[in-house]
Amino acid sequence: MEFDPRIFLFVIFGLGLILAVTLEKWLARFWLSLPIVYVAAGYLLFSLPIGLPHINPTVDGFDAVALEYVTEFIVIASLAAAGIAIDRPANWKNWRQIWPLLLVAMPLTIIAVSLLGWWALGLAPASALLLGAAMAPTDPVLARSVQVGPPGENERHDVRFSLTVEAGLNDGLAFPFTYLAIAAVGMTSLGAWTLEWAALDLVWRIFAGVVMGWLVGRAGAWYVFEREADTPMAQIEEGDDVAKQPKYSTSEGLIVLGTLLLGYGLAEMVEGYGFIAVFVGAVTARQRENRSRYHKLSHHFIDQIEQIVLVAVLFSFGAMLASGVLDGLTWPAALVGLALIFIIRPLAGLLAEAHCDLPLVGKFAVAFLGVRGMGSIYYLAYGQNHADFEGLDLLWATASFIILVSVVVHGIVAGPLIRHVENKRAHIHAGQGDTIDSHRPADSPLTVEPHSKPE
Repeated sequence: MEFDPRIFLFVIFGLGLILAVTLEKWLARFWLSLPIVYVAAGYLLFSLPIGLPHINPTVDGFDAVALEYVTEFIVIASLAAAGIAIDRPANWKNWRQIWPLLLVAMPLTIIAVSLLGWWALGLAPASALLLGAAMAPTDPVLARSVQVGPPGENERHDVRFSLTVEAGLNDGLAFPFTYLAIAAVGMTSLGAWTLEWAALDLVWRIFAGVVMGWLVGRAGAWYVFEREADTPMAQIEEGDDVAKQPKYSTSEGLIVLGTLLLGYGLAEMVEGYGFIAVFVGAVTARQRENRSRYHKLSHHFIDQIEQIVLVAVLFSFGAMLASGVLDGLTWPAALVGLALIFIIRPLAGLLAEAHCDLPLVGKFAVAFLGVRGMGSIYYLAYGQNHADFEGLDLLWATASFIILVSVVVHGIVAGPLIRHVENKRAHIHAGQGDTIDSHRPADSPLTVEPHSKPE
């Protein structure tokens, strides 16, 4: 019988999906994560001389286009899942710990990586800026283990909350700098194009993404809760009579997937950032009818969609490594990657959290657990597909090395570090309690219960 690599890939992908949930729980006992195992499996499988396709964007432009589209979708799904999971009412005061991470830590990371790319790696300014933009955002896909739990848990965890919201927003906020890198290709001096970038890419696109996300989130929530009967989550328990369940219990998947794609598409059509629109839309919809089980059903559905695509992308990243994407890696590039993970991001994060009232170990967890992953692949592929950047082999090698180190280091460290933070009770802001009142309207101040344990 003739061996067919295509059929073999179906077998591997199917097996990977079946084992994903069981492996994720089992690996957690050994301080490992699913991405570590699946990337390793992808590398080993695609290294075998059995005719499996090569995936290397530095060699084949089609691979870069495919990576852009696939990672674009998985980031959309991950942003939606993260937004739906957030129980905390959305307003400036409740989210005050997030803004320094976006306005201080992220720009500092972009500047530091871009300067190192130009000075240490010899990249052209545009290529160095693309590297900085691609490596700046933390990843909502591979950071599943450090994000907040499903909606309705109502448990206060400021470390997980910070990491979740940061990853949800900075995936869109990296786009202005990616556009700046694209615009800078071939430019030798500042000029009118920089003003156009500031007005369009930095101001308008962010504004349009936020507004469109809010509008779609509000419209989606109206469509669900004004048209359908609802049941409080407290009444939905295991063993309830199925006949008594609301009629949308089998349609929430279609609605949530349609809403997030609609929000992304409409934002892009008005020149806004679709990633921001998806996250803002999910958070906005989550604020409506907080007790509704619909949010939990929606999160469960989109989480499964995310995991399906994640398995494919992890195998593909392993295939990229096996196909020689690291061939262009140099010692200076490896040192820049290690500096980002162990020095630049932790210091930038600690500086951003300087005035935060989390205990020091909690601040360190937020600063250190800035996972790099699928978003970085997306931005690099997007840049490659929209401009002629110099040194693409070095860019891909550096980015792939950073993602690989992040997958291993953060995959091993995240679980024990989060548990240590919780044991020290450093996961809650000083003076706050263990729970949040997620049932209050979005414009109400956050209320908390007294500590269940002494500090």
